[in-house]
Amino acid sequence: MRLNTKSRYAVMALADMASFKANKPISLRDISLRQSISLMYLEQIFLKLKKHNIVQSVRGSSGGYILSKNPNNLKLSEIFLALDENVKTIGCDKDSKKGCNGRSSKCITHNLWDELDLHINAFFENKKLEDLIRN
Repeated sequence: MRLNTKSRYAVMALADMASFKANKPISLRDISLRQSISLMYLEQIFLKLKKHNIVQSVRGSSGGYILSKNPNNLKLSEIFLALDENVKTIGCDKDSKKGCNGRSSKCITHNLWDELDLHINAFFENKKLEDLIRN
């Protein structure tokens, strides 16, 4: 079980932005250099983040992106939701009538992984971007 690279890089980039505590735009190029993330990949990520109003773009020679929300109010779970991702520890669709691995019943460890899934996603629901830059 892992977070998708897109989610990890989005959190890294947003934490980078939040650490400057300035309301001036930050270029993706600068984030790319500081965090060693591909600029093209950041551009894809930030399109989704902008669409979900997590960041705003500013045009011009000193343009870039700014956070739409205060880091104290931005949950990590919101970032994952904007990217259409969440942490998933089970291999099946828990709302499906089919069980795990295409069988008619759940696998023997299904409830264990389902419970872990709930704990992990609750953890990200309670973590804010500010928590990352405070440490």
